Amino acid sequence: MSHTASDHDTSELLRDVGLRVTAGRLAVLDALERMPHSDAETVRQALTDSPARLSLQAVHNVLGDLAEAGVLRRIQPARSAARYELRVGDNHHHAVCSSCGAVTDVDCVVGHAPCLTPSGDTGFAIAAAEVTFWGLCADCTAASPSSSPASAAASPDTPDTPDTPDPAAPAGAAASTPTEGAAP
Repeated sequence: MSHTASDHDTSELLRDVGLRVTAGRLAVLDALERMPHSDAETVRQALTDSPARLSLQAVHNVLGDLAEAGVLRRIQPARSAARYELRVGDNHHHAVCSSCGAVTDVDCVVGHAPCLTPSGDTGFAIAAAEVTFWGLCADCTAASPSSSPASAAASPDTPDTPDTPDPAAPAGAAASTPTEGAAP
C-alpha cells in the first residue's frame, strides 16, 4: 500500500477520534472516498486487490466503528442495505434512483424546508432529520425515454409515503426514518 499525504491526514483523523490506525480502516476509507454511498459488500469487493483483504464481517465491523466515531455517515434508503459516506458534519440530503438504486448528495433544501420540525409534542429531543428524494437518475432516464420521474414515484420500489403527506414538501419528496448516529 503506497502512503500519501492523504493517508497521513486520514491516520491523524482516526487518532483524533480515538481509533487505532489499521490497514483495514485506511483501505475502507479509501474505498469510500472513491465510491461514496457504498454498502458493505461493495466496499469488500473494492478491497479484493488491496493488501488489506477483509471479510464481509470485518468490513461491517470497520464501518460500524467508523460510523460510531463520526468519521462516516450511515444512511439506509428504504428497501436498501445500509450505505456509508464520508460527508459528515453538514446538513445534506440524498436523491435515490428508484430503478438502479444510485444515490447522490443533495445540498440542503433551499426555501421552505419540507417537514424538518415535527408537529406537536412528541416527547423526543430531535437530533436529526433526513430527507430522501426518489426518482430516476440521469442514466436510467436516458435508458428509458418513456419513463418519467412521476412514473418512478409510482413504482412499487418507491417507499410508501405517509398517510398524511406534508403539503409543503416538494413533489416526490419522502422523509426517511432517522438513522442512528447520523450527522444532522
